[in-house]
Amino acid sequence: MAVAPAPPDQRAFEHHVLDFLAYLEFERGLSRNTLEAYRSDLLQLGTHLRARQVDVLEAQHADLASFLDGLAEAGARPATIQRKAACLRSFYRHLRREQVLEHDPTADLRAPRKSQKLPNVLSRGDVAKLLAAPRGTDPGALRDRALLELMYACGLRASEAIGLEVGDLDLRDGILRARGKGSKERLVPVGREAVAAVKTYLQRGRPAMVGDRDERRLFVNRRGTGLTRQGLYKIVQRHAKTAGLDDRMSPHTLRHTFATHLLAGGCDLRSVQEMLGHADIATTQIYTHLSAERLKDVYFKAHPRASA
Repeated sequence: MAVAPAPPDQRAFEHHVLDFLAYLEFERGLSRNTLEAYRSDLLQLGTHLRARQVDVLEAQHADLASFLDGLAEAGARPATIQRKAACLRSFYRHLRREQVLEHDPTADLRAPRKSQKLPNVLSRGDVAKLLAAPRGTDPGALRDRALLELMYACGLRASEAIGLEVGDLDLRDGILRARGKGSKERLVPVGREAVAAVKTYLQRGRPAMVGDRDERRLFVNRRGTGLTRQGLYKIVQRHAKTAGLDDRMSPHTLRHTFATHLLAGGCDLRSVQEMLGHADIATTQIYTHLSAERLKDVYFKAHPRASA
């Protein structure tokens, strides 16, 4: 008589997941949102393995590949499958590193290639329209002008912009300290226009909004508390609509535009990588595709046989 396989040990699986997440939090400093995404991915894997009566410590390459194939068949985007595959590789490498496993079943695990979709980028004229959209001298307009100027001047992510504290800016020397993914800090230069807009906001806008509150956040709402991601999105959308750009505008568009305009102006790729806070220069290289027009101009002006 054949012996039925032992059911997967759910408690042991959950223990390994918690141990892995603790490692990511304390050793690699990943954000709460990233940790929650990893947890969700692993719980989804656990459901898949239980349905196949496979224990997490006994899963083979075929079990994990079938998990990714099932996601593709269900219509998941390639980018989503890529992220989940990266989570699996990181999880099983951790188990291998902790000597829980003798081999890594994700060694040859592959996911669909992530399509490289070029981001929306504003022209210099469009940027000028957007930055001119917050009109007037009321505190909200001064805040919005400073916010948009700073996001374009420094290539900030939405989370970095709303997380800025007053002490993160050195307006005299024109330097900003941004806290990126994984709480990694970087220094970014701030241009004159952005410095001027922030100074005006700090002098005549923010005090009226904060009042007597002890608030460290630089950008606040009308109640005097830190601006939320949703609040930032509404501000950007409102002024993008005024400038006629709402059909192709999000907070991240200013970050893409910052990088593209720097490269088009002659800034080297490594410097742009540093200012964006990209860990891998391959992430920054997408912007080189958007700077082809500048390269063509340089080529046709410099190459002796480029034009008649």
